[in-house]
Amino acid sequence: MSLQDDFNKLSDKIKQYRDEARVQLHLAREDIKDEWDDLEQDWDRFRSKLDQIFHDAENASNEARETARKLGEDLKTGYQNIRNKLK
Repeated sequence: MSLQDDFNKLSDKIKQYRDEARVQLHLAREDIKDEWDDLEQDWDRFRSKLDQIFHDAENASNEARETARKLGEDLKTGYQNIRNKLK
């Protein structure tokens, strides 16, 4: 699987968790909404970093790739946590 496929798969999973959490967010307590707001800022940074890596895929450093991967995994965990709190 290519680097782009890996990141697309991660991005799709994050989007799925994000969409599911958004649907249930109106039921959330205020502290979960604050957590959501923080994750949304991280989501924006992740998408920006991912776009940059895709644009410069040939020249993207391993450090930049690993930073994006770590941020993506943290986002996935954050959205999973919110989703689990809303169940």
